[in-house]
Amino acid sequence: MSERGERLCDLARAATVHLLSAEDDGRPLWGSGFFVAPGWVLTAAHVLRQHLAADPSVPFRVRAPGIDAEACLEQWLLTDPSRPTVPPEEDLALVRLADDPGRHPHECVWLADRAARHSGPLKACGYHPGPPETHFRIVDAEINGHEDTYGLIIKPDIDLPSGVSGGPLVDPDSGAVVGLIKSRRRQQDGGKAVAISALRRFGKTYREVMAAHDRWHGDEPVSPAGDNWIDLQGKPVADSGECWTPADRREALRLLAELPPPPDAPTVELLAKKARSSNLWPDGTPDLLTWRDGTGLLYEGGRPLEALTFLRYLKGVEKYTRARGDDCEALARWIDKRLRKEPRRPMHDFVREVALPDALRPVPGERARRRAISYPGPGEGPTVAVLLDPVIGAQSPRFFWQVWYDDGEGEPTLYEADGSVHGFLPEGLVQALREPLGRLLRAKDHDGRPVPLEVALPSVYFDTAVHRWRFDDIAQLNDTGHLGARRRVVLRALERRGEPDKLWSDRWQAMAGLRRLGSWRPLAEQAVPGSRDHRNAEGHRIPVMCRPAGRDPGRTAMRRALDNGHGVAFWHIEGHSSRACPESCDTLYAKVEELVGSVTSLAEIPDRLRHERQDVSDHEADAAWAEPVALLYDDPRRPLPPEEAEPLDAPL
Repeated sequence: MSERGERLCDLARAATVHLLSAEDDGRPLWGSGFFVAPGWVLTAAHVLRQHLAADPSVPFRVRAPGIDAEACLEQWLLTDPSRPTVPPEEDLALVRLADDPGRHPHECVWLADRAARHSGPLKACGYHPGPPETHFRIVDAEINGHEDTYGLIIKPDIDLPSGVSGGPLVDPDSGAVVGLIKSRRRQQDGGKAVAISALRRFGKTYREVMAAHDRWHGDEPVSPAGDNWIDLQGKPVADSGECWTPADRREALRLLAELPPPPDAPTVELLAKKARSSNLWPDGTPDLLTWRDGTGLLYEGGRPLEALTFLRYLKGVEKYTRARGDDCEALARWIDKRLRKEPRRPMHDFVREVALPDALRPVPGERARRRAISYPGPGEGPTVAVLLDPVIGAQSPRFFWQVWYDDGEGEPTLYEADGSVHGFLPEGLVQALREPLGRLLRAKDHDGRPVPLEVALPSVYFDTAVHRWRFDDIAQLNDTGHLGARRRVVLRALERRGEPDKLWSDRWQAMAGLRRLGSWRPLAEQAVPGSRDHRNAEGHRIPVMCRPAGRDPGRTAMRRALDNGHGVAFWHIEGHSSRACPESCDTLYAKVEELVGSVTSLAEIPDRLRHERQDVSDHEADAAWAEPVALLYDDPRRPLPPEEAEPLDAPL
């Protein structure tokens, strides 16, 4: 091993710990872990599971030379602690020291800003339980394969001792920790690991930990031997100012850690794309939760792009932050200082004149917050669609699901599909869709502009309360967790999949050009109108039903509305069973008439209804009528993918 490699391993050893019972009763260690920020230890969730499954709040100890401290589980990614095996994407846990981190000074590993999975040689670190005492071990290892989204395969001929699970994997070339040891193979050598990018799945906690990580490294701490992680990462052969150096990266990430975090993933993605002059990065887009994650998109392979590209991104972040009234003077000063080192002066304006994309310019004032956001038509923005296909022959309703993403600029792409054999009961759909759909929505939401969600299913199931779905079991008190309050949620008719018919297209085109709309009551006094009534309905009139769409007379009325080209409709998903309409029906019709009369275009309707649903969530009494109301918004210009569509790659 080179001298540089030995010094890097010394830093890794100083950051690695082992976890054990708080009683210190002589039982063997639970496993290994490593400090990623002051007071924060990352380990494998399965290391803690058998000891904390019954009570995750039980304290334990973190120990290494120079440190012996009480700690508790802060968060783990396990969704079911009783599950026999832990998949790679769930096998992470964040542990926090009980005391002030200042009482236990320690080393912290360096975590790269790139989310790419490692291949090739590395060093596996961890603790092995003696005897007679626990020993630190470091083993030469190599990643020669990947598994699922976050899994790493450690090639055979490598003997990982027991106890090292949860320890770090250090890339000697980049000088960064790239993964966490998951397991060794039973009765064999080699093993498995988790890519460090899975740390992003901690969400808000990831933001907190990485900000602390970047501040700590930004202070340029040195070990007792006088080393730090960045100095051991090497420098360009000739630092002319054109190259983005490890020291540049350290200072930039420190400054970004001091800013308010980005509001959403698309904001980070847009600024990174702007910095790259709209040239996309070669791989799919990972989760983007912090400003530092955006710098990780500015690479080709493992090499950073030139300094001007990074400075353009930082300038975009500065302008975005300044436009929201937040302090970013330190970042602005450093950008100017670093730019002076860049010898190509004619290129400096390439950084200084960065302009925010239109989508990221702030909308001033409270009035804008309640302004209806137009629903995107072709070429006007993204949508996410869930297709629910009934299982043929099932004794009770069951559905197979597909999640599609349409960026508005081309054909929709299949993001993820149901892999089950028998489909899902209606009450199981939320749990089944929680992870794939929630992940896609988080990745594509803009601050203040959540991506619209379309749910397509046969019209006989239109009373499925998709606007009441909630993906967060535990939410903040001010979090409007129901989908219909958070975003525009509309229904589409699965039977219209594929090319639209002329009647539907013509009616939509005529209605889309109107600036005044109204409603009509096809179920007045329970009379079911014939097809002629729906066909002859005036172009500006939107059908409104006070009955469910899944049983007559609402079912017949909805069928005739679809057959006669209606693309927009309102209905009460629970409705009444009495022959005569109660007084609440008059309220429903009046409120819908008021809503559609307040818009200046058809595309505003879904967001106007979302405002009403938001008011329901905020317990506004006047909005209660909107709680059981569903909306068909079926735009023939953006048809649902045909049934025979081939799966396509739709990376985040």
